[in-house]
Formats: sequence, C-alpha cells, structure tokens
Amino acid sequence: MAEQEYEQRMRELQRAYVDFLDDSDRDGVYDRLVRDMIENKGCRLIVSINDLRNQNRERAMALLEKSFEEVAAFQRGLKEFVGSIDATYAKEAEEFFVGFEGSFGAKHVTPRTLTARHLGNLVCLEGIITKCSLVRPKVVKSVHFCPATGKTMERVYSDLTSFDAYPSTAAYPTQDEDGNTLQTEFGLSKFKDHQTLTVQEMPEKAPAGQLPRSVDIIADNDLVDLAKPGDRIQIIGNFRCMPGKQGGYTTGTFRTILIANNVALLSKEVTPNITGEDVQKCKKFSKQKGSVFGMLAKSLAPSIHGHEYIKKALLCQLLGGVEKNLLNGSRLRGDINILLIGDPSVAKSQLLRYVLHTAPRAITTTGRGSSGVGLTAAVTTDQETGDRRLEAGAMVLADRGIVCIDEFDKMSDMDRTAIHEVMEQGRVTIAKAGIHARLNARCSVLAAANPVYGRYNPYKTPMENIGLQDSLLSRFDCLFIMLDTIDVDSDRKIADHVVRMHRYRSPQEQDGQVLSIAADAEVLTTRDLTENEGEEGETPIYEKYDALLHGNSRKKTDKIVSVQFMKKYIHIAKCIKPVLTEEASELLADEYANLRANDFENGVARTQPVTPRALETLIRLSSAHAKARLSKVIELEDAELAIQLVQFAYFKKVLDKPGKKKSRDESGSEEEDEPTDDTPSKRKRSEEEDSATPSKRKKADPAAEAILAVEPAVKAVEVDQERYRHFMQLLHKCCAEKNQAQSLEIDVIRSFFAKVEKKNPFNNAEIDTCIDKMADENKVMRSDDTVFII
Repeated sequence: MAEQEYEQRMRELQRAYVDFLDDSDRDGVYDRLVRDMIENKGCRLIVSINDLRNQNRERAMALLEKSFEEVAAFQRGLKEFVGSIDATYAKEAEEFFVGFEGSFGAKHVTPRTLTARHLGNLVCLEGIITKCSLVRPKVVKSVHFCPATGKTMERVYSDLTSFDAYPSTAAYPTQDEDGNTLQTEFGLSKFKDHQTLTVQEMPEKAPAGQLPRSVDIIADNDLVDLAKPGDRIQIIGNFRCMPGKQGGYTTGTFRTILIANNVALLSKEVTPNITGEDVQKCKKFSKQKGSVFGMLAKSLAPSIHGHEYIKKALLCQLLGGVEKNLLNGSRLRGDINILLIGDPSVAKSQLLRYVLHTAPRAITTTGRGSSGVGLTAAVTTDQETGDRRLEAGAMVLADRGIVCIDEFDKMSDMDRTAIHEVMEQGRVTIAKAGIHARLNARCSVLAAANPVYGRYNPYKTPMENIGLQDSLLSRFDCLFIMLDTIDVDSDRKIADHVVRMHRYRSPQEQDGQVLSIAADAEVLTTRDLTENEGEEGETPIYEKYDALLHGNSRKKTDKIVSVQFMKKYIHIAKCIKPVLTEEASELLADEYANLRANDFENGVARTQPVTPRALETLIRLSSAHAKARLSKVIELEDAELAIQLVQFAYFKKVLDKPGKKKSRDESGSEEEDEPTDDTPSKRKRSEEEDSATPSKRKKADPAAEAILAVEPAVKAVEVDQERYRHFMQLLHKCCAEKNQAQSLEIDVIRSFFAKVEKKNPFNNAEIDTCIDKMADENKVMRSDDTVFII
C-alpha cells in the first residue's frame, strides 16, 4: 500500500515538473533548451531555480528541502518531456539528469557551514578543490550468460549515491541458483564514469586560527573531470549521509557526501568577449598618430611611477614573438622571458601582479613556495590504488601563458635548474618510475629577484651582484637591474604619486562601511554578477582622467588605455604573425655583431653574457613591436626599438672597476631618472665605445660626449716613469694645501701645477694622461671635472 502511495505521489510531482518544462505557451525557454540538448545528444538539462520559484513556488521550496524525492521526480518528468519531442532519443539515452543554478539563499554554504540540518537538502557549496581521484567506471547494469543452461540474466545496481529509494545488493553474481557458473557479458553491461573530489573551504574565508574544513563530493557521468585541483568552484548537489560500519556494526557517526548535479567554475580563465566593433576599434587605435606601442606601454601598470623601458619589455612579453616549428623537428621559441633584479621596494612584485591580471592565462608562484617538480611535473602515488601517476606542475598548467616567479633568488639551485629545459625547449621531459612522458610547457617566464647581497652593491660587477649561472641568464631575453637611487626630484615625484594613490577612494565606497569578516559565502547565487555588468556596456578605449588619482603625473591630454581594452587589444594582436623585412634583418645582424664584439672588451661589465640567443631576442622583441602596431611585416622602427631595449638591458649598469664609490651612485641615479638619454642609437653607441676609454664609457650627458669628441689627442701623449712620479708628489702637495681634500676640481689642479712647476711645466694633455694612469692603478677616480682621491 505504501509503495502505491509513493508511486502515486511521484506521478503527481512528475506531472508538475512536465508542466514547468513545457513552456511553449509562455516564453519557451526550457522548450528550446531541451530541443538543443536533444540536438547535441546531451543528457543533462541545467534549470534555474529562480524560474521554478516564479512558476511553482511550492515545488521550488520542496526541492530545496526534500531534494532526493523531488530530483528523482524531476528527472522522470524530463524523460517524459523528451519522449514527447523525440521518442527514439528518449529510448536510446536511458537516463536524463537535471542540474540546478540560481539563488539558493540560506542553502548557499561553505564546508564549514554545511551541517546536519542540511541533510537531504539541495545545497550550493563553494570552495577550492584540493584532491581529485581518477575517473573510474562504476557498474550500473551487468549482463550474465550461463553456458550450462544457455540462459541470460541481468542485474541492475544502485547504491547510496543514486536517487533510488532502496539501494540494491552490492554482491556481484558469479553463479545462478543451481550453482552453475556465470560469464559476464561486458559488451552488453552498462557502466558510468565515477569520480570523487575533496572540496575545502577557501583559505581566506576560514576564521583566524582555525584549519579549513573539507567535504567529499561525488561526480558521476558527464560531471567528471570538469575541474582540477586548485580550481575555485561552486557545486550544486544533494547532501546525504552514509552509515559507517566498523566490525560489522553501524556506528553512531555517519560519513557525509555531496552528490553533485552541477559544477560551476569561479576561477576559469575566460577569453575576452570580442565583437566586430571591438576589432574595428583596435584597427582604428593602431592607425592613430604617434607611437601606439609607447601609449600601450605607458598604460601598463599606471599606478607604478617610472620604469619606462621595463614596461615596454613587459608589453613585448604579453604580445610575444613568433614561434617557428621547422620541418627537421627543431623549434624556435616565441616566448619572451624577463628577469627583474633590484633593490627592495622598487615595485618588482607590483609589476608581476599587474601582468598576472592582464595576461589571459597566468600562474604565480614564489621561490620558497615552489620546488623544481612543482614547477615542471611530478610522479606521485595514488592513495586509493597505489598506482604511479603524473601530475602537471605550474609551468605545464600555464602552457601558452605566463609564469610569474617572485623571489627567484630564494629558490635552491637544484630547483632552478629544473626550469632550464622549459625556458628554451618549451616542454618538460619526464623519465621516472617507469613513466616516460613529454609535456608541453610553452610559457613565458617573468621572474623577480633580489641581488646576492640583498641590495645592489655598487662595488661589485653586475654579474657578481646577480649571482646566477650563465646558462640560466642566457635564457632570459632581457635582464633589468632596478636601483633604488637617492635623487631629490625623482623622490619628490614618487612620494607625490604614492600619497595620491593612498588618498584615492573608490566611488562605491561608503563612510562607516562594515569590515566584512568572510566566513560565509559572499554571493548567494551561482551567476557572476560582475561579468554580466561588463558584458552589457561597450568597452571604453581610454580611462577617464581623475585629478586626485593622476594629479601632476599625468596631463589631461595624456591618454591611458583602459584594462579591458588592453586585454582585448593584446588578444587580437597575438593572432598576427609578422615577417622580417630585408632592412630590419640587416640592422639586427649588425647590432648582434657589435654586441658580440663589445662583449670581449676589457673593463666593460655586463648584466648577462652575449650568446647567439641574443640575436633571437632581438628578433622576438621586434616581432612583438610589430604586433603592437597590428603590422604583418617587421620594419626598421621595430628593429630599432628592439635594439634600444636590448642595449638598455645589457648596458644599463656598466661599472668600470669595483671599489669606486661616489660616481657610480651618481651615474646610476642619472640613468634611472632619464632612461631615454642613456640609450643612444646603435650607430652612436658603437662609435662612442670605439673612441672612449673604459673609464669614460658611462658618461651619458651631452657635455661629456662633447669633451670626448674634442679631445681625441689627449690619449696619445706619453709620460715617462720619472715625470709620472713627480706628478704624484705635486698632486699630494696640492691635497695637503687644500686641507687634505678628498676631491679636487680639475681646474684647481691645473692652476696649482702652473703656479708650482715653472721649470718644466705640465700641459693639460700630460695632466689628463697622468690622472688616467692613476685611475687605472686605483689611486684616484675621475668623474666629469672632479678627481676623487682614494
């Protein structure tokens, strides 16, 4: 009797749900969705609980409270409705499933707030996946054949993870009632995919001082493998308890699981929604007057002051070069790798964070928080079966994206060598525990590190400060040294900029707004509200000028590109594959030859070794610049910018000798403040380096260049040893007369020598030669028109 009543009740519920789905006389949403599902040969229909609440409030409330009975009735109703549209498809696909979305109100929970009162309810759980099992087949129906009698029998299985009211026996038959052995017909048997996940509450939502809680999820059929460990997800499902047995007896505490019917990813990398209008905007933007590349670079991380060349290099990295796969199997990478090395508090991590938010796919790690296998790939043992399996690391997950590694210097050498292969070949090769695999990891690396001594030591060469081996440095296309130099004007600008940033308040911010203590779920719906807002309005090209936010650092006429437009522009520009022209090829080849020639000069300190990879770097950077212009050919202007960037990275910090104190700091500050002046064009640079002595190479101001041009004959004067000793004695007297001065102007020295040495006077050329000789012996140091006594 009870069974008949149950069946009668299920029929009534089924009828109510069929009425809800058959909305052809209303707006026809679900009628269309079901027809699409049939056309795509799908078996799961996603229903918004908000629509059900509007149509049939009683059913919606019952669905949240008594989910198992209601969902089973809903699925039967869906099968009936599909049968009324396409009867043959309804017979082919034996089961149809219903997934839910929408606003769940109090039933929107986290693993911490999922308690006993939710048992049997339909809940929406949000959290982060910490563990995924392998996908395994689970038997639904087995077919057995008995050779002795020639009969076939079948058995259907259901357990506590199904919606059936009474689970069947778990025993698998091996013989029939008469004791005859049975053979399983695997071709006729039916299996379903089965996977268990562990979802933990988000670390930032856990109360202070408490460990995050976790919940087991069961995903079947088409829901398997929709998410991987580390993904932030919302899972809608039925909360159920399963009796736990110990020694044949059921204990008082029960194990709880969530049987999923819909999985929604919160942290999925979405490609920007680009319309035809956006493409037209990008084309128009690329054809405007002035440097498009310069404007985009200026718009990169506008909250960070200065670092003009570094922003240009980061823009090149976001755009990327052109990858070449040759017929003989070799691959020329198109990814641009950048290393930022510098003092603390020069905004290295902030630049990394901006790239992380702008790049379509980016993964961040830190030096201490990641091991070599964590970055590449690891062989692990499955806890359930004990099998060995391969787990992809951060660089494999960031394939075709960017990996940001902060605190790169804190990594151990063993871990750092693990990324050598990835940075050049773009793949990870594993040969461990009987597993031989090759995984693609075609990603760009953006690393930030501190120098060996914590701060940049001006008395050491750049290579000693960096402290990384050449094999790793040559894989970085650009290596930038960022110094925290003391300069009153520059410091005033930075302070003004930072204070203005702190004064800025968002227009939506309210006075006396309550600080949110995040313990519960933030948004009580499965729809992402911010996404919808962004889709409705069209993308603005430029950000609006805000007097408080931008102040003096930006004029009202300056245009800063908005982040949304930047993402779309980069996405479109990456599709272009520019080709080198003859003139650009010749210019790049000449520059590479000059770089190699200069590399072996004495007295020139480099930030990184010049290897044949430097030529590929020049080609990649010029390709990226051509992409920024949406150009299909790499022209001279692209090659010139690539040369400027490489010279800035290679020549930026040229220290003649360790042990020179003051002038190095001064030249560093000049170069930091005015990066446009200290990177001359390629021709000028090579001429200057041929004519100037190493001690004068770091002068970048026009006055110093004029002096170098005027006095070529000074270096040709010979001074014998006796006269050189006499010069040093007179110079010592001059210092004593000036109260043991540590520095002397060159004019003072010349007037003193003219006054003291009447018999055999020193001319200006001899004085300069002697001072240069003393500088080579590390006795004095000359900077512009000042001589420092060491």
